[in-house]
Amino acid sequence: MHIPGSIAGRRHHAAALAAVVVCSTMFTGPDLAPAGGAPSPSVPAPKLDWKPCVQGSPFDCATAKVPLDYRNPGRRTIELAVIKRKATGPGRRIGTLFHNPGGPGGPGTVQMPQNYEFFPQKVRERFDIVSWDPRGIGSSTAMNCFENRQEADAWAASKPAGFPVGEKERTAYVAAYKDLARRCQQRDPELLRHVSTADTARDLEQLRQAVGDEQLSYFGISYGTFLGATYANLFPDKVRAMVFDSNVDPQVWTHASDDDPRLPTFLRMGADRGAAAVLDKFLALCGSTTTARCAFSAGSPKASREKFDQLMQRLRKHPAGAWTYGRTVGDVVNSLYQVQGWTGLAGRLQTLWQGRVPEPVAFPPGPPVPNPNPYLGDEQAGAVFCSDSPNPRDPAAYHAAEEASAPRAGDAGRFWAWAAEGCAAWPATVANSYRGPWNKPTAHPILLVGTTYDPATPYSGAQAMARELANARLLTNSGYGHTALVNPSSCVNEHESRYLIDGTLPPAGTTCRQDTPPFSATKPRGGVGTGGGGTADIVS
Repeated sequence: MHIPGSIAGRRHHAAALAAVVVCSTMFTGPDLAPAGGAPSPSVPAPKLDWKPCVQGSPFDCATAKVPLDYRNPGRRTIELAVIKRKATGPGRRIGTLFHNPGGPGGPGTVQMPQNYEFFPQKVRERFDIVSWDPRGIGSSTAMNCFENRQEADAWAASKPAGFPVGEKERTAYVAAYKDLARRCQQRDPELLRHVSTADTARDLEQLRQAVGDEQLSYFGISYGTFLGATYANLFPDKVRAMVFDSNVDPQVWTHASDDDPRLPTFLRMGADRGAAAVLDKFLALCGSTTTARCAFSAGSPKASREKFDQLMQRLRKHPAGAWTYGRTVGDVVNSLYQVQGWTGLAGRLQTLWQGRVPEPVAFPPGPPVPNPNPYLGDEQAGAVFCSDSPNPRDPAAYHAAEEASAPRAGDAGRFWAWAAEGCAAWPATVANSYRGPWNKPTAHPILLVGTTYDPATPYSGAQAMARELANARLLTNSGYGHTALVNPSSCVNEHESRYLIDGTLPPAGTTCRQDTPPFSATKPRGGVGTGGGGTADIVS
């Protein structure tokens, strides 16, 4: 399944963001272990031998060895690649802040260094920031269902980009993921059964013990919010401070819809509607400015929407080179994640409108780590995504979902409807999962951040997380994009800093705004950081 990329910088069959659900008698998906499962035997904390990741790097790296199966810790062990940036404030260190960059499938050893400067300065001064490649991912003991990169590239080329259009492409798409499932079952079926979010939450507890902190400080984004919620309910007394940015509804993640049990995960989450709303805003804001700021502008919001629809209709019939309709819609949805990328998206759409092929998007430089470009095949995200919660097993359900979503969510709905199809043939039965309850009282409250126009995890997910957790405060970020971390708000940063450093929560109902809106040169005004109260306004 192609789980869209949540953070810039994913390479080579990248798969990010995430959410999965479905547990219904209508499907023959993986049987889920009872919530929480049996208590795990005590496991000694791993030893972390920190060394500079590479010569001259400001980041330190280590390898942690943990049990593959916490119920049988004396059997096979696996390795976790761990990375740290030391606190920058001399003599002011509080402890360690663990970070999960989302996914599932986000390699922390790559994405934390890439995102490091986005963390609030006060947080960087007071905390060592630590991340890791979760089990099954990247430079940790990873799922890799191919003999080599060439074989993986050939598999990726066998399916249409983005999502399938027409019966021929649908057949190829379904066949490709059946082939992937077969390969994965043959390669490492034991690992395949032990890469659930509950397993990773137990790894996080091991890492907390390894750094010597009495309680956990944590910053999770996107899928990392579900990982955080799982940890908080498995180890509620170990919670010091946890920030969840761009939240996944944990009930939606772990349970099928009572109204429509054949609905794939992302449509249950409302990602289709969320992305459609953000796309509509993109076109409206683009049409409200000049082509100097938004190259795709047609002079008004209405004309720009019509121009986009015409382009999509044209690409359905006449692709521009490799830029098919499916690939283009996929690029649009992924490019909505980070507001600073909207200008580039507008440029690519205008190039396609002119009948030309866009230039390849340049990846950011790799961070100073031993493996800045790890293999991140679809099977790595899928191993977590499909094992945590089953999706429909009937491939036809995804085409039906596409046709149901398109009238309400347009092109974005077609994209999101197919994002979990790889789970239809997924071979693994998860050995250990956690499906709730989500309201165990934690030692300290949790801070949630939800962005009002998020193309992947709608604001409703943050509201749901606030209802589900026993003790949480929701901070609203009025703006666009996926995660406030990479779509900065000085107001959000100030509230996060206060909370992480001394436990001060923002007042109930607080709303912040982004520092820089799309397509405009603006400066922040007001907000906590400038004494403007609970809301930061912006001016053009």
